[in-house]
Amino acid sequence: MPVTASYRPDPLFAKLGPDFADPVAAARFPQHVLRRRNQAWAQRIGLGALSASEWEAHFARFEPLPDNMNPPLAMRYHGHQFRNYNPDIGDGRGFLYAQLRDAEGRLLDLATKGSGQTPYSRFGDGRLTLKGGAREVLAAEMLEALGVNTSKAFSLFETGEALTRGDEPSPARSSVLVRLSHSHIRFGTFQRLAFFERPDLIQVLIDHCIAVYYPRHTHLEGEARVAAFLGEVVEAAARLAASWMAAGFVHGVLNTDNLTICGESFDYGPWRFLPTSQPGFTAAYFDESGLYAFGRQPEAVSWALAQLGGALSLVCPASLLEAELARFAPAYQHGLRASMFDRLNLIEGDWEGDLAFLQNVFNWMSESQVGWDQFFHDWFCGAASADRAAQSPAAKFYLRDDFAPLRDGFARRTASGMDEFLRDPYWARPTPVTMVIDEVEALWAPIAERDDWTGFEAKLADIETLKQALGNACHGPVA
Repeated sequence: MPVTASYRPDPLFAKLGPDFADPVAAARFPQHVLRRRNQAWAQRIGLGALSASEWEAHFARFEPLPDNMNPPLAMRYHGHQFRNYNPDIGDGRGFLYAQLRDAEGRLLDLATKGSGQTPYSRFGDGRLTLKGGAREVLAAEMLEALGVNTSKAFSLFETGEALTRGDEPSPARSSVLVRLSHSHIRFGTFQRLAFFERPDLIQVLIDHCIAVYYPRHTHLEGEARVAAFLGEVVEAAARLAASWMAAGFVHGVLNTDNLTICGESFDYGPWRFLPTSQPGFTAAYFDESGLYAFGRQPEAVSWALAQLGGALSLVCPASLLEAELARFAPAYQHGLRASMFDRLNLIEGDWEGDLAFLQNVFNWMSESQVGWDQFFHDWFCGAASADRAAQSPAAKFYLRDDFAPLRDGFARRTASGMDEFLRDPYWARPTPVTMVIDEVEALWAPIAERDDWTGFEAKLADIETLKQALGNACHGPVA
């Protein structure tokens, strides 16, 4: 098999033993039609030289990668789903397929969605619709372009089965997705161990997470180690929530089994991107109370962290854990400034002034109903883009009297030399790359009607121009 020197297998999760996962077998599918191969990330992890047949063997038939997991593992976890505790879940249509190191030595997971039934499938068929797989590709690519810490859609095969679904026209086409991410250890992984009153296993898992993901704390022991672990997760989750808010992204299902200990966005179901600023905007049709609405996402993540803290209370005093949980609000504020200023390419000023400026931005966007992505497109590099903004389809919004404080705020936070950034051809276009729901449905319609993927591929190419313009592109092989 033509793996390169940058393929570095390290299946550590399997070494934790049988208390954390179950060995499973992949389903056999009648068809394997490749719909997405993420070649840039494949090169980065030493799998870019795989032939088409080898890619199919590993990511459609799930033959083991060299020196990696065999068999794959369905991970065990519980979770609060819309704040109702569910002890009957786990990897119900996916498994952890492989683990490997990147060029920086970080452990990465290759895991599946739609690869067949497991002990946790309950009444499900273990499958993923093709539309669901295509949507996950679009979400991950767009979020990566916007600088969000996200799992990558690594591979997507159409698998030739007819599925029955209540939320899609049936029969629906089937697929199997492979995602690349930093970890699939969820808040709910710890909740399950607490549910079964296994502080010994909680400690084993904490030690694993410290050693693999937060090695700066390996010198700590006992309660201090547990508290430090929670503090790291709190900080990472706060940064993630902040980055969603800057991206205008609504995850839709922020259950504790959909949040990982690395602060990485993953598992894209009923996601949406905002058309305009709407704090009450929801992604899931079944979120009738608006629990996971756009403006409530920081609250949802904070609540989920408190549930993780509750699980860790079996091995650490509540007072220490509460002190770590209290770090969420300041970490979120710092993350929001960083994410917003990165997206607008602004320089930071004084803390209080920057927070007031951002509050003005959010308030003005809600009141004016300017296009979310259009605003960020028009004011990238702040005041250096004033002439561009004057030619924008949204120019009339910037003539409003209540925009004057924002114009002044941009001027105070614009660095010199911004013309270099604005030379990228992307910034000459009048409108930005967007991913609102009407576009997603328009991309799917020709696929459903006549198997025409040209619009889908064109959208991915368009997203790549946004990645390049914002400096968030994956730049190919790393030896």
